Amino acid sequence: MSTSMPLRTTLIGVVLAATALVPLQGTALAAQNDLARSAVVPAASVAGIEDATARTLAASLADPAWNSQVRSAALAADSVDLRALTSRSTTARGRSLAASIASADRGVATAKGLGGDIGSLLRVGLAHPSMEARLAGGETPLVAAAPSDDTATFIAYDSEGTARELAVDTIPEQPVYLVDIDGAKAVTAGLEVLREALAAKGLDVPAPAAEVNTLASTAVAGIDTTLINSVRISDVQEPWIKGDAEIFSLVTGFGHDGKARVDIVEMPYLNEGGTTYYPRQVLVNWSNYKYNLADAVMMEDDGDTNYEALARSLVAILLTITDQGVYVPLVDALLDAIPTSWWVDDPDYVDSWYTLAKTSSGTRNGAAANGWINVSPYYVSGL
Repeated sequence: MSTSMPLRTTLIGVVLAATALVPLQGTALAAQNDLARSAVVPAASVAGIEDATARTLAASLADPAWNSQVRSAALAADSVDLRALTSRSTTARGRSLAASIASADRGVATAKGLGGDIGSLLRVGLAHPSMEARLAGGETPLVAAAPSDDTATFIAYDSEGTARELAVDTIPEQPVYLVDIDGAKAVTAGLEVLREALAAKGLDVPAPAAEVNTLASTAVAGIDTTLINSVRISDVQEPWIKGDAEIFSLVTGFGHDGKARVDIVEMPYLNEGGTTYYPRQVLVNWSNYKYNLADAVMMEDDGDTNYEALARSLVAILLTITDQGVYVPLVDALLDAIPTSWWVDDPDYVDSWYTLAKTSSGTRNGAAANGWINVSPYYVSGL
């Protein structure tokens, strides 16, 4: 999920209910909810950190001055940097949260296997634009963490610490602030972690200069590529509360040195299922590959993705694969390498395409039948 894209996503095929709030009866039931949630969401996970932050922020809104400041920020932007909001607050209550939010940011970075210098990741914003009028009218909002599992309900908190159960398929009338992470920022940093790990083991070595296609001795080199003309994913399984998906692809094949290699293709535009996109994006740079075939695996960051763990797993299995003088698809090996936690919040694995050739053209359906890409050969001339 992304909060770099607007949190206020369009709800398709869902009719607004009169209310989607289901108050839990009494503190005993609320405590049971907390215990059940903590049993499945480790505190050190991204989801656990977001939940704790949501609960803390909800309690802090009992302060009228701080509540007003957060309301103004939520109405002015789709989402705001939570660390900046607290550290620059004009209220004592807001500033008192700054240290804990900074600590939570560091915890998120650690849980996602990112460097400690990434800065702030946690953000907060109004969950849906239909809630603006009630928020502007002074109604006190609930605060929830973005759900990390594909469940029917999720938990939000009020300023008294009471937990409430909300449905993911209906938009509540009461305003809800959503605590989430900056998905685009996290993906960019995470893929850099992955690139560095692959480079350290020589799994992204570029083609030798002598093997790059050159039109003439005085001409500037050009490269053959495969271009994505259009792409459509049937289902990214993102309910309204989770917002946009964060999609990227791993292109695999054998490099000129005979090692398996992986090239990372970011796809920040591909954030909704059931929509056709026309990116004209390079998917495969054929100068990097020994054979005239490559595979592509499309993935999604669900929030709890740990890129350090992913990098370790990919490197470990790819280093065991050797070139046997004939092309072997690497999709299955790559999927086997993905840590088990990546399969918790479907669909971290979106779809895959086997045996793309330099001459591939037209629409290719994914192996998982969850999407298609329309591709064509494209020669990139040198300047």
